[in-house]
Amino acid sequence: MIGQNGEMTPPRVLTVAGSDSGGGAGIQADLKTMLACGVHGMSVVTAVTAQNSVGVQGYWELPPVAVAAQLDSVLADIGVDAVKTGMLASSALVSLVAGVLGDLGVPVVVDPVCVSKHGDPLLAADAIEAMKAELLPVATVVTPNLYEVAQLTGVKVTDEAGLREAAQAVHALGASWVLVKGGHLEGDEAVDLLFDGTTSQTFRAARLDNRHTHGTGCTLASAIASFLALGHDVPGAVACAKNYVTGAIEAGFALGAGIGPVDHGWQERL
Repeated sequence: MIGQNGEMTPPRVLTVAGSDSGGGAGIQADLKTMLACGVHGMSVVTAVTAQNSVGVQGYWELPPVAVAAQLDSVLADIGVDAVKTGMLASSALVSLVAGVLGDLGVPVVVDPVCVSKHGDPLLAADAIEAMKAELLPVATVVTPNLYEVAQLTGVKVTDEAGLREAAQAVHALGASWVLVKGGHLEGDEAVDLLFDGTTSQTFRAARLDNRHTHGTGCTLASAIASFLALGHDVPGAVACAKNYVTGAIEAGFALGAGIGPVDHGWQERL
Protein backbone atom coordinates (compact mmCIF):
# COMPACT_ATOMS: atom_id res chain seq x y z
CA MET A 1 0.00 0.00 0.00
CA ILE A 2 1.00 3.65 -0.41
CA GLY A 3 1.36 5.75 2.75
CA GLN A 4 0.35 9.36 3.31
CA ASN A 5 3.64 10.66 1.93
CA GLY A 6 3.50 8.49 -1.17
CA GLU A 7 5.98 5.88 0.07
CA MET A 8 5.29 2.18 -0.05
CA THR A 9 4.40 0.57 3.28
CA PRO A 10 3.80 -3.10 4.07
CA PRO A 11 0.31 -4.50 4.68
CA ARG A 12 -0.99 -3.86 8.20
CA VAL A 13 -2.06 -6.79 10.38
CA LEU A 14 -3.52 -6.43 13.87
CA THR A 15 -3.39 -9.08 16.57
CA VAL A 16 -5.93 -8.93 19.39
CA ALA A 17 -4.63 -11.37 21.99
CA GLY A 18 -2.93 -11.97 25.32
CA SER A 19 0.69 -11.38 26.25
CA ASP A 20 2.98 -14.37 26.89
CA SER A 21 5.77 -13.34 29.28
CA GLY A 22 7.85 -16.27 28.02
CA GLY A 23 7.79 -14.90 24.47
CA GLY A 24 6.74 -18.11 22.71
CA ALA A 25 3.03 -17.59 22.14
CA GLY A 26 0.40 -14.85 22.27
CA ILE A 27 1.13 -11.29 21.18
CA GLN A 28 4.86 -11.96 21.12
CA ALA A 29 4.56 -14.92 18.74
CA ASP A 30 2.08 -13.04 16.57
CA LEU A 31 4.34 -10.04 16.04
CA LYS A 32 7.38 -12.22 15.31
CA THR A 33 5.34 -14.17 12.76
CA MET A 34 4.06 -11.03 11.08
CA LEU A 35 7.57 -9.63 10.74
CA ALA A 36 8.81 -12.92 9.27
CA CYS A 37 5.92 -12.97 6.78
CA GLY A 38 6.56 -9.45 5.53
CA VAL A 39 3.75 -7.40 7.08
CA HIS A 40 3.57 -4.67 9.71
CA GLY A 41 2.22 -6.13 12.95
CA MET A 42 0.19 -4.15 15.51
CA SER A 43 -1.27 -5.31 18.79
CA VAL A 44 -4.24 -4.93 21.10
CA VAL A 45 -3.45 -6.64 24.40
CA THR A 46 -6.45 -8.32 26.04
CA ALA A 47 -4.74 -10.01 28.98
CA VAL A 48 -1.37 -10.38 30.63
CA THR A 49 -0.14 -13.85 31.53
CA ALA A 50 2.59 -14.99 33.88
CA GLN A 51 3.85 -17.81 31.70
CA ASN A 52 7.00 -19.79 31.03
CA SER A 53 8.04 -23.08 29.48
CA VAL A 54 6.35 -25.20 32.15
CA GLY A 55 2.94 -23.54 32.27
CA VAL A 56 0.76 -20.54 33.01
CA GLN A 57 1.02 -19.36 36.59
CA GLY A 58 -1.74 -16.78 36.26
CA TYR A 59 -3.47 -14.27 33.99
CA TRP A 60 -5.14 -10.92 34.38
CA GLU A 61 -7.53 -9.67 31.73
CA LEU A 62 -7.62 -5.99 30.86
CA PRO A 63 -10.84 -4.03 31.42
CA PRO A 64 -13.00 -3.61 28.31
CA VAL A 65 -12.37 0.15 28.29
CA ALA A 66 -8.63 -0.48 27.87
CA VAL A 67 -9.15 -2.95 25.03
CA ALA A 68 -11.61 -0.61 23.32
CA ALA A 69 -9.15 2.29 23.59
CA GLN A 70 -6.39 0.24 21.95
CA LEU A 71 -8.70 -0.78 19.12
CA ASP A 72 -9.86 2.80 18.58
CA SER A 73 -6.28 4.09 18.61
CA VAL A 74 -5.02 1.71 15.94
CA LEU A 75 -8.08 1.70 13.72
CA ALA A 76 -8.66 5.47 13.71
CA ASP A 77 -5.13 6.38 12.69
CA ILE A 78 -3.31 3.45 11.09
CA GLY A 79 -6.02 1.11 9.84
CA VAL A 80 -5.72 -2.61 9.11
CA ASP A 81 -5.63 -5.01 6.18
CA ALA A 82 -6.31 -8.14 8.27
CA VAL A 83 -6.91 -9.07 11.90
CA LYS A 84 -6.02 -12.10 14.00
CA THR A 85 -7.64 -12.81 17.36
CA GLY A 86 -6.25 -15.08 20.05
CA MET A 87 -6.81 -15.12 23.82
CA LEU A 88 -9.87 -13.00 24.65
CA ALA A 89 -10.28 -14.24 28.24
CA SER A 90 -13.91 -13.28 28.98
CA SER A 91 -17.36 -13.00 27.44
CA ALA A 92 -17.22 -9.21 27.80
CA LEU A 93 -14.04 -9.01 25.72
CA VAL A 94 -15.32 -11.51 23.16
CA SER A 95 -18.44 -9.40 22.66
CA LEU A 96 -16.49 -6.15 22.47
CA VAL A 97 -14.00 -7.46 19.91
CA ALA A 98 -16.67 -9.16 17.80
CA GLY A 99 -18.69 -5.94 17.64
CA VAL A 100 -15.71 -3.95 16.37
CA LEU A 101 -14.40 -6.52 13.90
CA GLY A 102 -17.80 -7.11 12.32
CA ASP A 103 -17.72 -3.62 10.83
CA LEU A 104 -14.17 -3.56 9.46
CA GLY A 105 -14.61 -5.28 6.11
CA VAL A 106 -11.17 -6.97 6.23
CA PRO A 107 -10.21 -10.64 6.70
CA VAL A 108 -10.51 -11.84 10.30
CA VAL A 109 -8.69 -14.97 11.44
CA VAL A 110 -9.96 -16.35 14.75
CA ASP A 111 -7.79 -18.66 16.83
CA PRO A 112 -10.41 -19.77 19.41
CA VAL A 113 -7.98 -20.03 22.32
CA CYS A 114 -9.43 -21.93 25.27
CA VAL A 115 -6.41 -23.45 27.02
CA SER A 116 -2.63 -23.19 26.90
CA LYS A 117 -0.25 -25.82 25.51
CA HIS A 118 0.03 -27.13 29.08
CA GLY A 119 -3.74 -27.38 29.61
CA ASP A 120 -4.13 -24.18 31.64
CA PRO A 121 -7.49 -22.43 31.03
CA LEU A 122 -7.26 -19.11 29.17
CA LEU A 123 -10.96 -18.47 28.51
CA ALA A 124 -13.79 -18.17 31.03
CA ALA A 125 -16.34 -20.98 30.70
CA ASP A 126 -19.21 -18.59 29.97
CA ALA A 127 -17.25 -17.02 27.11
CA ILE A 128 -17.61 -20.11 24.91
CA GLU A 129 -21.21 -19.19 24.11
CA ALA A 130 -20.24 -15.60 23.28
CA MET A 131 -17.55 -16.88 20.96
CA LYS A 132 -19.99 -19.16 19.18
CA ALA A 133 -22.77 -16.60 18.89
CA GLU A 134 -20.82 -13.40 18.23
CA LEU A 135 -17.20 -13.94 17.17
CA LEU A 136 -17.29 -16.94 14.82
CA PRO A 137 -19.96 -15.37 12.56
CA VAL A 138 -17.55 -12.49 11.75
CA ALA A 139 -14.57 -14.82 11.09
CA THR A 140 -13.15 -15.24 7.63
CA VAL A 141 -11.20 -18.25 8.91
CA VAL A 142 -11.40 -20.00 12.28
CA THR A 143 -8.54 -22.33 13.25
CA PRO A 144 -9.60 -24.71 16.06
CA ASN A 145 -7.51 -27.61 17.28
CA LEU A 146 -9.30 -30.82 18.21
CA TYR A 147 -9.82 -29.81 21.84
CA GLU A 148 -11.34 -26.51 20.73
CA VAL A 149 -13.61 -28.31 18.26
CA ALA A 150 -14.95 -30.38 21.14
CA GLN A 151 -15.43 -27.26 23.29
CA LEU A 152 -17.29 -25.43 20.54
CA THR A 153 -19.39 -28.25 19.09
CA GLY A 154 -19.18 -31.39 21.22
CA VAL A 155 -17.66 -33.29 18.29
CA LYS A 156 -14.71 -35.45 19.33
CA VAL A 157 -12.26 -36.41 16.59
CA THR A 158 -10.24 -39.58 17.00
CA ASP A 159 -8.91 -40.10 13.46
CA GLU A 160 -8.43 -38.29 10.16
CA ALA A 161 -11.83 -39.41 8.90
CA GLY A 162 -13.48 -37.35 11.64
CA LEU A 163 -11.96 -34.05 10.50
CA ARG A 164 -14.71 -33.42 7.94
CA GLU A 165 -17.50 -33.83 10.52
CA ALA A 166 -15.64 -31.50 12.86
CA ALA A 167 -15.25 -28.87 10.16
CA GLN A 168 -18.92 -29.06 9.24
CA ALA A 169 -19.96 -28.61 12.88
CA VAL A 170 -17.73 -25.56 13.35
CA HIS A 171 -18.76 -24.08 9.99
CA ALA A 172 -22.40 -24.25 11.09
CA LEU A 173 -21.53 -21.65 13.75
CA GLY A 174 -21.03 -19.02 11.07
CA ALA A 175 -17.38 -18.75 10.01
CA SER A 176 -16.77 -18.49 6.27
CA TRP A 177 -13.89 -21.00 6.36
CA VAL A 178 -12.82 -23.53 8.98
CA LEU A 179 -9.33 -24.95 9.31
CA VAL A 180 -9.44 -27.93 11.68
CA LYS A 181 -5.95 -28.67 12.95
CA GLY A 182 -5.28 -32.38 13.27
CA GLY A 183 -1.84 -32.17 14.83
CA HIS A 184 -2.92 -34.05 17.96
CA LEU A 185 -3.94 -37.15 16.01
CA GLU A 186 -1.70 -40.20 15.79
CA GLY A 187 0.20 -40.88 12.58
CA ASP A 188 3.26 -39.99 10.56
CA GLU A 189 1.69 -36.81 9.17
CA ALA A 190 0.16 -33.67 10.68
CA VAL A 191 -3.06 -33.23 8.70
CA ASP A 192 -5.21 -30.09 8.70
CA LEU A 193 -8.54 -29.83 6.87
CA LEU A 194 -9.87 -26.60 5.32
CA PHE A 195 -13.62 -26.39 4.69
CA ASP A 196 -15.79 -23.63 3.18
CA GLY A 197 -19.19 -25.22 3.67
CA THR A 198 -19.08 -27.15 0.41
CA THR A 199 -15.60 -28.37 -0.42
CA SER A 200 -12.66 -29.44 1.70
CA GLN A 201 -8.91 -29.50 1.17
CA THR A 202 -6.28 -31.24 3.26
CA PHE A 203 -2.83 -29.90 4.08
CA ARG A 204 -0.24 -32.47 5.05
CA ALA A 205 3.20 -32.22 6.58
CA ALA A 206 5.55 -34.79 8.03
CA ARG A 207 5.15 -35.17 11.79
CA LEU A 208 8.36 -33.82 13.27
CA ASP A 209 10.15 -35.33 16.24
CA ASN A 210 10.44 -32.11 18.23
CA ARG A 211 8.65 -31.46 21.51
CA HIS A 212 9.35 -27.72 21.39
CA THR A 213 6.10 -26.56 19.83
CA HIS A 214 4.95 -23.74 22.13
CA GLY A 215 3.10 -21.08 20.14
CA THR A 216 2.18 -23.24 17.16
CA GLY A 217 -1.50 -22.23 17.07
CA CYS A 218 -0.82 -18.52 17.49
CA THR A 219 1.85 -18.67 14.82
CA LEU A 220 -0.34 -20.46 12.28
CA ALA A 221 -3.28 -18.06 12.69
CA SER A 222 -1.01 -15.02 12.48
CA ALA A 223 0.68 -16.37 9.37
CA ILE A 224 -2.70 -16.95 7.70
CA ALA A 225 -3.75 -13.37 8.52
CA SER A 226 -0.44 -12.09 7.16
CA PHE A 227 -0.75 -13.93 3.86
CA LEU A 228 -4.37 -12.80 3.48
CA ALA A 229 -3.20 -9.21 3.94
CA LEU A 230 -0.57 -9.83 1.26
CA GLY A 231 -3.35 -10.70 -1.21
CA HIS A 232 -3.56 -14.50 -1.14
CA ASP A 233 -6.94 -16.21 -1.22
CA VAL A 234 -7.82 -18.38 1.78
CA PRO A 235 -6.48 -21.73 0.46
CA GLY A 236 -3.30 -20.01 -0.72
CA ALA A 237 -2.83 -18.23 2.60
CA VAL A 238 -3.32 -21.48 4.52
CA ALA A 239 -0.81 -23.30 2.29
CA CYS A 240 1.83 -20.60 2.79
CA ALA A 241 1.14 -20.47 6.53
CA LYS A 242 1.37 -24.25 6.87
CA ASN A 243 4.77 -24.24 5.17
CA TYR A 244 6.01 -21.46 7.43
CA VAL A 245 4.79 -23.17 10.60
CA THR A 246 6.25 -26.54 9.60
CA GLY A 247 9.67 -24.91 9.27
CA ALA A 248 9.22 -23.11 12.58
CA ILE A 249 8.33 -26.36 14.36
CA GLU A 250 11.29 -28.19 12.83
CA ALA A 251 13.58 -25.45 14.18
CA GLY A 252 11.86 -25.23 17.59
CA PHE A 253 14.36 -25.00 20.40
CA ALA A 254 14.72 -25.78 24.10
CA LEU A 255 14.05 -22.88 26.46
CA GLY A 256 13.67 -23.28 30.20
CA ALA A 257 12.78 -26.60 31.82
CA GLY A 258 9.67 -27.43 29.78
CA ILE A 259 8.32 -27.03 26.25
CA GLY A 260 10.31 -24.56 24.17
CA PRO A 261 8.94 -22.34 21.39
CA VAL A 262 8.87 -22.76 17.66
CA ASP A 263 11.50 -20.68 15.88
CA HIS A 264 9.76 -17.74 14.20
CA GLY A 265 12.98 -16.62 12.55
CA TRP A 266 13.95 -19.96 11.06
CA GLN A 267 13.99 -18.63 7.50
CA GLU A 268 16.66 -16.09 8.41
CA ARG A 269 18.96 -18.92 9.48
CA LEU A 270 18.76 -21.02 6.33
